[in-house]
Amino acid sequence: MELSYARKIEERIENVDDGTILKNADFIDIANQETIRRTLNRLVQAGRIRRVLNGLYEKPKYSKLLDEYVATDPNAVAHTLAKMYRWTIVPSGDTALNMLGLSTQVTSSWSYISDGPYRNFEWDNTKLEFKHRTNKEVSGLSYKTALIIQALKALGKDNITTEVINKIASKLTENEKQALLDEGITSTRWVYDVIRKICGE
Repeated sequence: MELSYARKIEERIENVDDGTILKNADFIDIANQETIRRTLNRLVQAGRIRRVLNGLYEKPKYSKLLDEYVATDPNAVAHTLAKMYRWTIVPSGDTALNMLGLSTQVTSSWSYISDGPYRNFEWDNTKLEFKHRTNKEVSGLSYKTALIIQALKALGKDNITTEVINKIASKLTENEKQALLDEGITSTRWVYDVIRKICGE
């Protein structure tokens, strides 16, 4: 009987995209925790999936161009952890700048603000950092609005150029610009002034 449960778990993994982050709870409708744990451990040993953190796995993604497996996506891990712990998270600092293409600096530390507790996670040479912030900065804002506000704060008032404004504006739909205007009104005065420029006001 356990063999058929294990096969169902394997089939579910086969049907997700390469690079997908998986957690034990993804299979709770198939089998009990012990069967899930044993099956996933066996698949790790067989090289079918790789363990990222305790209870968190990845279906590896192979790059034909590089002829090797691609490194685990830290942002995907961050969002999976947020879902597990029911946190609302937003990239901050250099991570926010990278997400918006405002920085090309490669970093091993990925930073997020969260309405959850301060937590750090590490695997290989990668570090995830979750910093607790008030709900005003995290909750009640669309993801794009919160991301842009964090990126502007990371840059600082004196580093906002026309190029930065145009680059952010080019990544937004008209609906996202309207949401940014509506939701960003509670942000710091200089940040909202920049938001108005981004939205063409």
